[in-house]
Amino acid sequence: MTQAVPARVVRAAYTDSVITVYQAYPPDIAEPALRAGTFVAPFKRERMTWIKPSFLWMMYRCGWAQKPGQERVLRIDIDRAGFEWALAHSALSHFQPEVHADRDEWRAQVAACPVRVQWDPDRSVHLEPQPWRAIQVGLSGEAVTRYVDDWIVGMTDVTELARSVHSAVLAGRSEDALELLPVERPYPLPEPLRRRLGADG
Repeated sequence: MTQAVPARVVRAAYTDSVITVYQAYPPDIAEPALRAGTFVAPFKRERMTWIKPSFLWMMYRCGWAQKPGQERVLRIDIDRAGFEWALAHSALSHFQPEVHADRDEWRAQVAACPVRVQWDPDRSVHLEPQPWRAIQVGLSGEAVTRYVDDWIVGMTDVTELARSVHSAVLAGRSEDALELLPVERPYPLPEPLRRRLGADG
């Protein structure tokens, strides 16, 4: 019997100190950020910015770096303590009866927290939805400031990687595409964060 894959587990590339997330931007935002090693103007701190630990979900969102305004894919290594701070100050984007006592509790959490969390179906190399979900973390207010000023420890342009994986997929070389992917594994969430996010064990 095949063991079911847990539906909600944070999967990411990470080390003892950092976790990798992805964002896609137009060149006029990506290039100054790469030079500075963090986000600078014309990046707008007042807008919510979404970070995604799943490389393939990022590919789905940006259309393999082909969607207008998402032509440059950035790999961003952030401090794990910062990532966990974001999750500890997050509210789920949607009411979940297994997480919240009632809708009023959920609404109060949304109003009070600078971070949003969404769980969306992860994707295959063909960008087909998978039975498990990938986490997206939306940062606003204080969380954006901390992200830009304190959490980012490295930034790399991985647009060419996106194109290489996509080329392999288009050529029918799915195994080659899989070989190119970053290695993502379950991230060890502390129990209070698992409960807050409605994550599986």
